[in-house]
Amino acid sequence: MRRSYQIVRRSDTKKIVEFFAKNGQMLLPMVELIEGARMAVDELIDVMGRASIEAVLLMSAQGVAGEKHQGKKGGDVCWHGRQSGFVTLSDRKLRVSKPRLRRKGRGKGGEMEVPAYEAVNAGPGMGPKLLEIMMRGVSTRNFEKVIREMADTVGVSKSSVSREFVEQSGKELERLSQRRFDDIRLLVIYVDGLVFGEVHVICAVGVDEQGRKHVLGMVEGASENSESAKSLMEDLVERGVDPDRRYLFVIDGSKALRKAIDAVFGTKSPVQRCRNHKVRNVCDKLPEELKDQVKAVMRAAYKLPWQDGISRLKQQADWLANMGHMDASKSLLEGLEETFTVNRLELSPSLRRCLCSTNLIDSPHSGVRLRTGRVSRWKDGRMVLRWAAASFLATEKSFRRIMGYRDLWMLKANLEEKVGSQERAA
Repeated sequence: MRRSYQIVRRSDTKKIVEFFAKNGQMLLPMVELIEGARMAVDELIDVMGRASIEAVLLMSAQGVAGEKHQGKKGGDVCWHGRQSGFVTLSDRKLRVSKPRLRRKGRGKGGEMEVPAYEAVNAGPGMGPKLLEIMMRGVSTRNFEKVIREMADTVGVSKSSVSREFVEQSGKELERLSQRRFDDIRLLVIYVDGLVFGEVHVICAVGVDEQGRKHVLGMVEGASENSESAKSLMEDLVERGVDPDRRYLFVIDGSKALRKAIDAVFGTKSPVQRCRNHKVRNVCDKLPEELKDQVKAVMRAAYKLPWQDGISRLKQQADWLANMGHMDASKSLLEGLEETFTVNRLELSPSLRRCLCSTNLIDSPHSGVRLRTGRVSRWKDGRMVLRWAAASFLATEKSFRRIMGYRDLWMLKANLEEKVGSQERAA
């Protein structure tokens, strides 16, 4: 007769404590062991934990086959000695000795599992815990140093850790790729690229009306690859991002990304080019003695009203051209107006500061790099996407609302007003 089992939560330990308090005699041997310093507390917990599990397995077997009575025949299910087994804990496998049961008259085909043993090994196992540990930057090579060493523990090999992680990170990639955004009202979409060895990945992070950040998706390919960028945009639409709404897109300045946005969302959505990328690109084409001066001029201009700021930077570009720095001058003028998009939208200073660059998505990228920094060899794009997805979702747990989120109503009103005027014009 099968019995049902339920999950015991941490809060249920109160009942166990109350039981031991009323039956204190059971704890006296443990007290003596600790006071006599003959056994460390963690070792005591391991030994007592194993003994407790084996006691549970014994009681479960008794519930099926009845208690052992020497010289007496049992029912349809009989005892058949003991055998080695293991139970899967959060970070390791614990070897135990378990009862062996067999149905009468069926030979080896009559083997019957102890219900409690079957139940404890039917959970998620080590996978989620291994994923959590690996996301903290622990390599498979050093994993055995992280888990606690204990007698009679089944060794967790590097290959088994890798297999578990491949499975769990694959599930994370699937979970991310199946996310729906039908009920999330996005206002801002950040798009930027990451490089893992020789593999490039384009990632997207969205911001909703309350200022909360959401990892939207990713695709293998460089941000300069228009087909990859378009594939990412189309995937977002398929998963519920409405292409008929206006969003503020924040990108690094890639022409391929700009082309993909226009192709999927139309030209109605404003695009803000990252100012940090623009400053870096311009200064990389200048001699050292001019870099600080030009950087200061650009940053000061970005604080002005958009017409004044654009005028000031055009003057700076003319000055650079007259000084013979044509490449820097062209770089400054390229896409200049899109570096002033947030100024043109007349947003608050704190909100403009957050939306004028890809820093918001660079922060999750830092979390991804931290979690993937121990990987020395990337086999293929699939491996990169698994690690990136698991790292992004782990980093997402610590996301906070964006700077200036209380002023997002200004951006929302601006975007909706433009949509309304376009609809009236149509």
